[in-house]
Amino acid sequence: MAQRVLFVVNDPVAPPAMLGEVFAEIGYDIDTFTVVPQDRVDDPAFDVEFPDPLNYDVLVPLGARWAVYDDRLKGTWVADEMEMVRTAHAAGVGVLGVCFGGQLLAQAHGGTVARSTEPEIGWRQITTGEPALIPEGPWFQWHFDRFSVPPGSVELARNGSATQAFAIGNTVGLQFHPELDGPLLEAWLANDRDEVIAVGVDPDEMRSETAQLQEDAARRLRALVRGFIDRIARQP
Repeated sequence: MAQRVLFVVNDPVAPPAMLGEVFAEIGYDIDTFTVVPQDRVDDPAFDVEFPDPLNYDVLVPLGARWAVYDDRLKGTWVADEMEMVRTAHAAGVGVLGVCFGGQLLAQAHGGTVARSTEPEIGWRQITTGEPALIPEGPWFQWHFDRFSVPPGSVELARNGSATQAFAIGNTVGLQFHPELDGPLLEAWLANDRDEVIAVGVDPDEMRSETAQLQEDAARRLRALVRGFIDRIARQP
């Protein structure tokens, strides 16, 4: 029987992209669950009934435009999603969180999430203490918040701006976006181009760098996913 992965699509502009492709290549059956649909992005504070995480072998909470510490959301679906990932973690389900998803995992396990002194947008180099699990960058970044390493966890990677990855048991939280490809970048620029320009980032430069780096990033993403499955998700 094939293993099953659930991608938790918190924001309609943050799909699995290359992450979904890699899990499919490995042989996983893929399900997706949309948390905030397009018609609620301007009013995202509402209750959500999440799937049972115990029906899956791996859970992947993805990115979002909101902050996990937003009081409106902490009182609604963010609280329920944190409970879902804690339930998965306790039951031995592998959990891999990306950006907002990584921040949610940090918060769910007792870490903190706060506004960064400055945003990270674009391709940034990271250093890693576990290259077999988190290959050295550059990896793509698009975040205004950052997390602290939760108690009992291990920092796996970082750069001068933030912790970039941590592990606790069968859970890994990432700050960067390993799933990014050219079409996803275009979707994000269509949604937030003015915001990017306002912080001094050149969209055309990001497009050029993405075209140059995407193939190697895809190779490193395959190593990351296989390392996660073999070394983290299958822990007893």
